[in-house]
Amino acid sequence: MNILVLYAHPVETSFNAGLHRLIVERLTAAGHDVDDCDLYAEDFDPRLMRQERLDYHNQRGAADPAAPYVERLLRAEALVLSYPVWNYGFPAILKGFFDRVFLPGVSFRLVDGNVQPSLHNIRKVAAVTTYGGSRFRAIVMGDPPRRLIKRMLRATVKPGAPVTYLAHYAMNLSTDQTRKSFMTKVAASMDAF
Repeated sequence: MNILVLYAHPVETSFNAGLHRLIVERLTAAGHDVDDCDLYAEDFDPRLMRQERLDYHNQRGAADPAAPYVERLLRAEALVLSYPVWNYGFPAILKGFFDRVFLPGVSFRLVDGNVQPSLHNIRKVAAVTTYGGSRFRAIVMGDPPRRLIKRMLRATVKPGAPVTYLAHYAMNLSTDQTRKSFMTKVAASMDAF
């Protein structure tokens, strides 16, 4: 499959960077074509600019600032997200990707004022993430990142597409063993992807 990997972490020596490398290595070794989109390395601008917002519902063309990312998203058959959870949400750069790239005519259509998901080229989704706090704390807060992936993204892609959410909670208390165990779980998931 053509897989778009969206990676969002600014530190190349972080545990998240290690997860990202593992994801790309395992997917590539399994024979997939991987489009590795490192949002920080590509200096992706997460800001939705004034003119982009004014043109939000208009047909977009090649001159649109987000056009190269839209093309990459539409070429993909699967999507793997790799990011940390910060303040119970996506890193700003990843949130900005959704704001600027998941556009009308790309991920959904408006028909008589109703949203119709249309990102049906994406047949499989996985998210690999880390939380500083515990699973309990995330549940108390409603775990917005998990819900956005398991509900919003699932509703946007091809109906019935499998969606996997792999999370390492309590990174603030993690050990070499818990991190190794999580990496083993991620490797197995990517091998089977």
